[in-house]
Amino acid sequence: MKKIHILGIIIIAVAIGAILTTLGSTSTYANFTEATQSPDNEFHVVGKLNKEKEMIYDPKTDANIFTFYMTDMDTLNPTTKKVVLHKNKPQDFERSEQIVLIGQMKGDEFHASDILMKCPSKYNDGKPQAAK
Repeated sequence: MKKIHILGIIIIAVAIGAILTTLGSTSTYANFTEATQSPDNEFHVVGKLNKEKEMIYDPKTDANIFTFYMTDMDTLNPTTKKVVLHKNKPQDFERSEQIVLIGQMKGDEFHASDILMKCPSKYNDGKPQAAK
């Protein structure tokens, strides 16, 4: 074989390895019930903040731990779980309309490595505008 052929085979093998690694680390959307059934996998869980339960954030103790309770968007059986976010508390967190957590279940808690929030619009204070 020529050196160019060997180099081409190596480049193709590296590309296939990179693609397989990327596909293996992707996460899917789920609810808390599905995340509990597969605790080794990472999931995106969509839900709403449960404002009736406590939120704990003490930056003096650990600025990268924030705990709260969230109810998932499962239409048949909504589940509320304790969430441990391994980041600081997001600004205007209490005003969020919808939360997307990225993480995995550990025991009865969902440990989130990242969070995405949908907040009310700052231009209309979250209230729908009347049609004219």
